[in-house]
Amino acid sequence: MDPLSEMLSLLKLQSYVSGGFDAGGDWAVQFGPHDGIKFHAVISGTCWVSVDGMPDPVQVRAGECFLLARGKPFRLASDLSVAPMDLRTLLPPVHDGRIVTYNQGGAFLSIGGYFTLADRQADLLLNRLPPLIHIREEPDRATLRWCVERMRQELLDPQPGDFIVAQQLATMVLVQVLRLHLSHGRRDGAGWLFALADQRLRAVIEALHDSPGRRWTLQAMAEKAAMSRTIFALKFKETVGLSPMGYLTRWRMMLAADRLAHSRDSVAEIGLALGYESEKSFSTAFKRVMNCPPRQYGRRQASSRAG
Repeated sequence: MDPLSEMLSLLKLQSYVSGGFDAGGDWAVQFGPHDGIKFHAVISGTCWVSVDGMPDPVQVRAGECFLLARGKPFRLASDLSVAPMDLRTLLPPVHDGRIVTYNQGGAFLSIGGYFTLADRQADLLLNRLPPLIHIREEPDRATLRWCVERMRQELLDPQPGDFIVAQQLATMVLVQVLRLHLSHGRRDGAGWLFALADQRLRAVIEALHDSPGRRWTLQAMAEKAAMSRTIFALKFKETVGLSPMGYLTRWRMMLAADRLAHSRDSVAEIGLALGYESEKSFSTAFKRVMNCPPRQYGRRQASSRAG
């Protein structure tokens, strides 16, 4: 499994299609803060997107989409001078994830959804991503357009199993947006995702993911990257935001958390498989990263599943 797929799997990515918005005339809608990641795809018309903390609004046209990865409040509007309505006032008492119409609709149509991620560790994926990722319409984005169009059809023409289909399509949208963001990003982009776009850093990350229990040294990692130890350590830290050994520890703890939650392996067995010589050294590292001892973490997860 490739690193991005592994990361999304361990973060327990769940996708939800929250529905569509069909507006007519002049309009503006205010969205509050949110957990996880939100996305909107514009099917027809145009809108302005204004995110709290961003100095300039962004215009999004038909065929384009945007991703909001930092949970900040934002506003969608046909005209930025229009006073915004709170989204909650537009939703019916029981919102079934279908299309909400405002001002009789017809001028603007978008489809939105969101993704939730396991807490505490999601920042490794989201760290250093901009508050808004705008994906513009270009000829090479046929897969993304197909996913969005299929989502629109599922919302407009409900069929058996449409919820599951829409969920899977939403996940494909997220992966495609992240791929496109990487392929059109700056060469000096920072963050875990941008490390995957660097061939040498990606080789190291793949090796760490393939053999997390190996007795890794900084020198061994640098050799994988075909770089000197000093230059590799600096480049990895500048790009990922963690030192190479810090990233290895973080990845090991994510794997450990998953095994504590979904296997019957003992703490000692998990620690040994992940390269720790003793249960004590593993427990110390786990508590430092996860803020609780591994046994306590396992009990919490078991209790959560039972409840």
